[in-house]
This record gives sequence, C-alpha cells and structure tokens, in this order.
Amino acid sequence: MVILKKIRAASLIETLTASVLIIIVFMIASLSFNNIFTNHIKRDKSAIENRIKELEYLIIHNKLKIPYTEDFDSWEIEIITKNNLNIIIYNNDDTSHEKQLIINE
Repeated sequence: MVILKKIRAASLIETLTASVLIIIVFMIASLSFNNIFTNHIKRDKSAIENRIKELEYLIIHNKLKIPYTEDFDSWEIEIITKNNLNIIIYNNDDTSHEKQLIINE
C-alpha cells in the first residue's frame, strides 16, 4: 500500500504576495518597452532622409531651381549655392543638419 505524503499548501497571503510581485515586474517591463519604442519613433528620420535624397537627385539632374526652400513635416529644408557647392540645410526645432553636394559637370 502506498502512503501518500502530505504536501504543504501555500497560504492565501503567500499566493497574493507572489502575484503582486509578478504583476509589478510585468508593469515595469511594459513601461520600459513602451519608453524604448516611443523614443525610437521620435528619432526616426527616414522620411526626411528620403526627401533629401530626392532633392539631391533633382539637383544633380537640373530639375530644381536654386535657391530652394521647403517645409517638410516639421523640417525646414533650404538649398543654397556657395563657392560652386550646393549646400542642403535642414532643421527642425531641436537639430540642424548641413550637407554639401558636389556636382561634377
């Protein structure tokens, strides 16, 4: 005959404490992931980089009159010529970038 050993069960307080700790860990993890994804979306500059590439193409193929200004989303794009160099300046409230475009003719 098999003798069954008694298994000591956890009390209700122990179960609630473990559940609360697990919930707290998951909340901290979800807030961290949310912060990471939000920062990634805010720093995404692929749209402005694609627009700059389009403008470079238009400059190279003489389809764009210089000086040129444009508002693209929250970015201001300005293209000027200095010393036979086309300079593309684009900025928003936080940052300003400058890119020189040399055209071999």
